[in-house]
Formats: sequence, C-alpha cells, structure tokens
Amino acid sequence: MTAKRKPAPATAEHAPLQLEHFLPYRLSILSNTISQTIADDYQRRYDISVTEWRVMAVLARFDGLSAREVAERTAMDKVAVSRALARLVEAGRVNRSIHDGDKRRSVLSLTEAGWVMHDEVAPMARAREREVLAKLDAEECAWLTRILDKLQG
Repeated sequence: MTAKRKPAPATAEHAPLQLEHFLPYRLSILSNTISQTIADDYQRRYDISVTEWRVMAVLARFDGLSAREVAERTAMDKVAVSRALARLVEAGRVNRSIHDGDKRRSVLSLTEAGWVMHDEVAPMARAREREVLAKLDAEECAWLTRILDKLQG
C-alpha cells in the first residue's frame, strides 16, 4: 500500500506553479483544443493524425522540403515528423525523392492523392478557424494577430 502524497507547502522555496494562469500552459491547452476540434473532422474521414495533417499542410505550402525542414517549419519533434512522413509515403499521400545535388537529402511533395485530401481538409480547417475567431470582434482579431506575431517574432 502506498502512502497518500500531500501537496508541497506553498512557501517561497516551493511555490506551486498555477498552471491556469501560466501563459505557455494556457496557449498549449487552447492550441490542443482547437487542433483536436479540427482533427475530429479529418481523422474520421481520412484516418490521419494531427502530425500527419500538419506535415501535409506544410508541404502544400512549401513544396520540396526535406524532413528536417518540415520539422523546423512545424516546430515538431523530428522523430514524430519522420513517423508521420513514413505513414504518408506508405499511404501514397506524399512522394519522397532524392535531391539532385545531394543524394543524402530527400525531397518531399504531395502526391495527387495527397492534394485531393488536402483540398478537402483545408476548407474544413479554415471553417473551424472561422468558428473560433467568430467569438472575437474585429478589433480583438486584429489584436490577437498582432500579439501572436509579436510573441513569435
């Protein structure tokens, strides 16, 4: 039988982090909630993960990236990107070829099947984004964009 753990005392030395007020936590929760709402639509229809969709979306925007460049543009873990790419290549949604000038570098692009899926999922994602942003007025949307740009810059 294990003893029940007591919370650490709230002292200057052991002040607990109040996650509900901690910006990274709040942004993560918001991002995960919105992403999962969007993902529910395409996961049912296409059986792809959030990571796979993000990889596809990046390749739709920036054709010819390497796996490392996809990981950098999405700020996702390289291993997660690699696994997602393997599944997408196996499913025939992404094409992986060898770079002409550097045989060690792969070049990634959406296949025709990948584009078909992208062109169905992207409007669904944009519609969900509009639903979320509809909770804000025009000025709040402008401020949100400015704040996000500033924090990311």
